[in-house]
Amino acid sequence: MLFRDSAAAVAAECHSGALFFRLTEQFVHVHGHKPGSSEVRSWERSIPVLASALNDAGLGQVEMLLEYGLPLNSKRADAVLAGVHPKTGLPSYVIVELKQWGSAEPDDDDPALCRIDSYARAVLNPVDQVRGYCEYLISFNGALAEHPERVNGAAYLHNATEFGVSGLFEAEQDQYGQLFIGARRGEFIDYLRTKLGPESGSSAADELVNGKIGPSKQLMAVAAQEIREREQFVLLDEQQIAYRTVLNAVRRAKQSDHKEVVIVSGGPGTGKSVIALSLLGELYRQGTTALHATGSSSFTTTMRKVAGARKREVKDLFKYFNSFMTAERNSLDVLICDEAHRIRETSANRYTPASNRTGKAQIEELIDAARVPVFLLDEHQVVRPGEMGTVAEIKAAAAAKGLQCRVVPLDSQFRCGGSDAYLRWVVRLLGLEPGGPVAWEPDDKMHLMVADSPQDLEAFLDDRRAQGYSARMSAGYCWKWTKKVPPGQALPADVVIGEWERPWNVFGDRSVGGAPPSALWATDPAGFGQVGCVYTAQGFEYDWSGVIIGPDLLWRGDRWVTDRTASNDPVFKKSTPDADVDRLIRNTYKVLLTRGMIGTLVYSTDAETRQKLRALAGTTSIVAAV
Repeated sequence: MLFRDSAAAVAAECHSGALFFRLTEQFVHVHGHKPGSSEVRSWERSIPVLASALNDAGLGQVEMLLEYGLPLNSKRADAVLAGVHPKTGLPSYVIVELKQWGSAEPDDDDPALCRIDSYARAVLNPVDQVRGYCEYLISFNGALAEHPERVNGAAYLHNATEFGVSGLFEAEQDQYGQLFIGARRGEFIDYLRTKLGPESGSSAADELVNGKIGPSKQLMAVAAQEIREREQFVLLDEQQIAYRTVLNAVRRAKQSDHKEVVIVSGGPGTGKSVIALSLLGELYRQGTTALHATGSSSFTTTMRKVAGARKREVKDLFKYFNSFMTAERNSLDVLICDEAHRIRETSANRYTPASNRTGKAQIEELIDAARVPVFLLDEHQVVRPGEMGTVAEIKAAAAAKGLQCRVVPLDSQFRCGGSDAYLRWVVRLLGLEPGGPVAWEPDDKMHLMVADSPQDLEAFLDDRRAQGYSARMSAGYCWKWTKKVPPGQALPADVVIGEWERPWNVFGDRSVGGAPPSALWATDPAGFGQVGCVYTAQGFEYDWSGVIIGPDLLWRGDRWVTDRTASNDPVFKKSTPDADVDRLIRNTYKVLLTRGMIGTLVYSTDAETRQKLRALAGTTSIVAAV
């Protein structure tokens, strides 16, 4: 959170003007950049209104937790009010979403979405927005997980009139989502009095702040339940918009023989695969013909294994992008293309029968296969030559067919503990955004450490595993990889750094000497002890990530130097331009450095590079950073 104090103190800080300077200062510390002018303006206009309502209600001792960050997530609730319930005497919490809207109307297609003049696209009804925050906080904060009855949610549109937003009341309202407007301010004050008493809320706030934060639901572990049963992941804000955009497109397609394309674009950890699985589960339950496809063998194999553990037919929901070369046009209602940045120019390869060589682009095949093709992608995770799934390419392919294309951008991310600051540090470190590397400023969401040796890196991760966390080691593709291991023999230790030797993860779909097959390296506990590469790590996450930067990426003087001769990646051909190799190597390390949910431990095989990393990370050893 950015600020915490009693409602009486917040009102005084607002009156003096000091609060907004303090919020801005703390925002810069937490996020690494200044807040936008619109955000500062919203603080200045909305926080005094909420503080005034609490004080007028006689609740000046209720604690206000402003810009409260949701755990393992970069989303922030405008305010969490912590106090004592007037009847039970137990801790009580109200999550408040504040809006300055004067008018808004429900979307014609879906009352859970609404439209306001200042936004070009539909946004989530604030009732559904705050409900999502309540459900998410209950799922991830140990202080609330066993006491969901202590949580309430309210959306307060303090500038709104009855006439301006009357249609928004059509949305379902419940304990976690109630709508209040400025024109009926008294109702909001009465509501607050029913949830919060006049006593000090400091103890309740302490309990919330100190509640044990559970790890993010592992995508793989819950996939089976997600697809077989009604329970869903909690989707927030633009995730919910993306989800509903697809379902609304499906409904239109069924009602009027309609076809349209949906693109969901976002960086690592923005929840693209969570949206994909939520959609697949809902469509599957509705009896809608839908398939999930990726260009990743690891992801598809894992989905088939986990989601289809008890239902054989579930495995058939997971396909590859090149599975649709001969598919009948519009044979599916929906095709969900996850990790669509891995789409290639063509599905054909040297093994493709002549009868299946249509000459069509892979994007065109995927669009043709379904009435509603959905593409979820991150343009900055392209790590192989020939991968070409971009928003522009897909929009152009849709336009060539005269199809409407809807694009939903995802901004908030859930990976790396929800730390926007860490993700920015990574992209600045690798030169993927301008400005050069910056020193890491520790936040309360993500740990960053530099190891002095691979032995230290592995020992640290092993210690975390002993504490019940998941952990993996990965590296740049800088060592030869023995692909064929004779039956009965152990994996050869291909990754050699001084006296430290470890094998790559298994190449192929069978286990070797107790090590899991390639597709399960990231999710099977037996994957620890082997070094994963970008192709087995991409798309997955674990609590602690150890990353070995090999000699293909070196810090020299004041810049990074990529050495293509140090790479053993077979996808790089002599014909691959140096500029492409440079970009793909940097993208590779971005993927590896953004797999950890709690912390990342980095080691470079090069002394000068290690020295630079230590200077940026602000530590000389992992012992000092623990």
